[in-house]
Amino acid sequence: MNIYDEMKAREMVEQTTNEERIRKLLGGEKVSFYIGYDATADSLHVGHFVQLSIMRMLQKASHHPIVLIGGGTTKVGDPTGKTDMRALMDNEEIDYNVERFRVQIAKFLDIDENKTTFVNNDDWLSKLNYIDFIREYGVHFSINRMLTAEAFKTRMERGLSFFELNYMIMQSYDFLHLFRNNNCLMQLGGNDQWSNIISGVDLIRRMEKKEAYGMTFKLLTTRDGVKMGKTAGGAVWLDREKTSPYEFYQYWRNIADSSVTDCMKLLTEISLEEIAEIDKFDGEQLNREKERLAFMLTSLIHSEADATEAQQTSRALFKGNTVGEGMPATELLSSDINELDILAILVKCGLTSSRGEGRRLVEQGGISIDENKIDDIGFMIDKDFIGDGIIIRKGKKVFHRLTVV
Repeated sequence: MNIYDEMKAREMVEQTTNEERIRKLLGGEKVSFYIGYDATADSLHVGHFVQLSIMRMLQKASHHPIVLIGGGTTKVGDPTGKTDMRALMDNEEIDYNVERFRVQIAKFLDIDENKTTFVNNDDWLSKLNYIDFIREYGVHFSINRMLTAEAFKTRMERGLSFFELNYMIMQSYDFLHLFRNNNCLMQLGGNDQWSNIISGVDLIRRMEKKEAYGMTFKLLTTRDGVKMGKTAGGAVWLDREKTSPYEFYQYWRNIADSSVTDCMKLLTEISLEEIAEIDKFDGEQLNREKERLAFMLTSLIHSEADATEAQQTSRALFKGNTVGEGMPATELLSSDINELDILAILVKCGLTSSRGEGRRLVEQGGISIDENKIDDIGFMIDKDFIGDGIIIRKGKKVFHRLTVV
């Protein structure tokens, strides 16, 4: 099957600039393509997962991924999807994040230099003379057209700075630079990047009188359109120090039944024929497939040993056995424990984001300690109660160990 046809069958593709030509390129030639990642954090998260999977998929089909890590564009910050301007980051923090991204992305790809190219756009953006840059490239961008882009429209009421307006021009120049220097014919990205991608395609057409191509992919969402990759404790990160392998496993183990086959299509190499059969499952059969999905993804991001430990811990907990070293845990200093109520404990453990959320959970019977349901929002906990450790359960499937040191 043409790799483009497979991506379509897996419902990955959202928009293309020239579908017929892209299909032909991906079906018959070795094509260099790029995906960009701004280094705004020290770890990638589940929201990046689809693009990482697509890079891997295209590389296995003999195409050449160029991984652009935006050390330069991070200094401005993409306004897409943001209600306020991003906080400005210093160079040292950005450089650290760039290296962390390289390590994580390398798990997905064959990083032989002949098979993958890593670039940092700070290498060329930081050397540009602003006046020369705007004279040569800025003249090709219409402010009126830019302001119709979704990335900017959502910011007009709150205010959009001229600083941020440069982001689209910089990303478009990235594509032009890679077109000229790396024979890069395609830019890929999440569907929220469509405006930036087509601006790069247009700049290449204007400057080089040649055609380049853009394609966007489905964002990882539930069937109700809600973005996946968030928990009560925040984003699901690929860094084990931010989201433990157990938490990562549990996230996928606990996804909605309706999301299982969608995630298999987007994130795994399970055949479409097999996925079609799985789509008919329910109950215990579907739960086994959730375990399989969680194991596969945890093995990919962390290791098979981590996935095995997480799976064993999860199974033990589901059977009522509170043994398991892999579960997420919080350690509190004994000096910090002077009879905290259950609502404060839930916030400190990251199980809820606020006391109000904790209150609702307790009142709805959603909190247990060592299998004993807590129904009093004023329930007090001290270091003697915690002893050698307690296990807090939120709902049916979220477990957390609390100890005092």
